[in-house]
Amino acid sequence: MPDPDAPAAAPTELTGEDLETWSALATLLEWLPPALDAQLQRDAQLSHFEYGVLYALAQAADGTLRMSVLAGYANSTLSRLSRAATRLETHGWLRRTPDPADGRYTLAVLTEPGRAKVRDATPGHVEVVHRLVLDRLTKAQARQLREISRRIAGAVRDDGGWRPR
Repeated sequence: MPDPDAPAAAPTELTGEDLETWSALATLLEWLPPALDAQLQRDAQLSHFEYGVLYALAQAADGTLRMSVLAGYANSTLSRLSRAATRLETHGWLRRTPDPADGRYTLAVLTEPGRAKVRDATPGHVEVVHRLVLDRLTKAQARQLREISRRIAGAVRDDGGWRPR
């Protein structure tokens, strides 16, 4: 006779509502990033990743972050971030410099042209985020989405990720 206090066996496949919920989220995870990229590429010649890097720097004190911190915010390897930083440096939007507090680290510094790039790119990005996501939800649904997203992100990584200041 099975033990009624024993934990239930983990499911071995997705079915029913679980499958419907997962397929809806998986579809969103596949479709939304290319839509965000397309708008930013068309309007600002930036990928969503590059915009995120510039935006995080624009929000940081003095427009400066350690590359390692920026990589954490961007959920990126230092290698991927370095390639993006090289491209952004080529356009004069970012510069890298040794950290004067600890030369083992490199700082990413937003330049004035980089700050202008973020300012110019933001309205179009905000419009597409509203059109594709926020305007589709009631205020209560937006709060629920925020909480659900934070819970899932917390299950993936326990550092909490980037949050607006």
